[in-house]
Amino acid sequence: MPRIIAVPILSGLIAAQAVLAPAIFSAFEARAADSAVIVMYHRFGEDKYPSTNTTLAQLEDHIGELTSGSYAVLPVRKIVEDLQAGRPLPERTVGISIDDGFVSVFAEAWPRFKKAGLPFTLFTATDYHHQPIRGYMTWDQIRELAKDPLVDIGHHSASHLHMADADAATTRAEIERAANVWEERLGRKPTLFAYPFGEAGRETIEAVKNAGFVAAFGQHSGALGRDIANNPVEKFYLPRFAFNEQWGEAKRFRQVVNTIALPIAELTPLDPLVGRPNPPAFGFTLTRKIDGIERIVCHASHEGVGKIERLGETRIEARFANPFPKGRTRINCTLPAGEGRWYWFGRQFYVKG
Repeated sequence: MPRIIAVPILSGLIAAQAVLAPAIFSAFEARAADSAVIVMYHRFGEDKYPSTNTTLAQLEDHIGELTSGSYAVLPVRKIVEDLQAGRPLPERTVGISIDDGFVSVFAEAWPRFKKAGLPFTLFTATDYHHQPIRGYMTWDQIRELAKDPLVDIGHHSASHLHMADADAATTRAEIERAANVWEERLGRKPTLFAYPFGEAGRETIEAVKNAGFVAAFGQHSGALGRDIANNPVEKFYLPRFAFNEQWGEAKRFRQVVNTIALPIAELTPLDPLVGRPNPPAFGFTLTRKIDGIERIVCHASHEGVGKIERLGETRIEARFANPFPKGRTRINCTLPAGEGRWYWFGRQFYVKG
């Protein structure tokens, strides 16, 4: 089953940064035309599964925020295409994605998003819908969703394979098998991909890239920027903010959908699958100068705040003392961007057990 692990840094760490932020940040030019936020859900109103569920009250709060007039909610595919084509995005652009094809998407989320006029992309594994499986949509329901112009269908493998632990041949076979099913069932193959569990290594990312997708998404937090969306490798491991009952309150949602992407390049390490050395040397280069970059903080889920080393005006390195544990580790780097908004870059790593 899918897992969501949120990193509990925002309420304390960002509050501390805000206190330290100088007045210059209120006049910051945020470069929001190069940035969007993609949010991610799984279940709706399924209280038995709090780690992947969003309550209906939370969903109503999120929809109310998105329809307040402050945001431009666009299809995820259009956001990616506009970023890759160099077209400016509207202020506070947000995209909605949902993983795994649970029936509560059909029964609870879709009617609410449709009433509000909000588009979304559904990523689901094809094997879930071949036979009646409790809690998942039928093919008839998937097809009904796909007829809605507000709904796009994305690729999520055939069996919900944990690709970070699979070899390249297995990954390629999963992608091809599911693509053939989508062609048969809907008459078209999805152009966007989302990794089951959000975890991948460089070999998996290359397999997805070579399969012809436009872009692919993980489950690591962070705003989506033009630099990453156009990077020939990084565009196949794009960020999304995941929500569940614990991390779905209105205050956090409002904070998340107002984040801005850090303009970065030359990310290291290249492979999210960690071997040796562990911990890896984590860092990135800013593609433009950002005033106040000395306020940046990078936080790892297994350790806490790392030691920041600045190499010149644009290179940021974060050093962590402890090895990444087995399974997933997330690093989030945040920086005040002015007017209550935050730059946010996140990355997820995986250590095989």
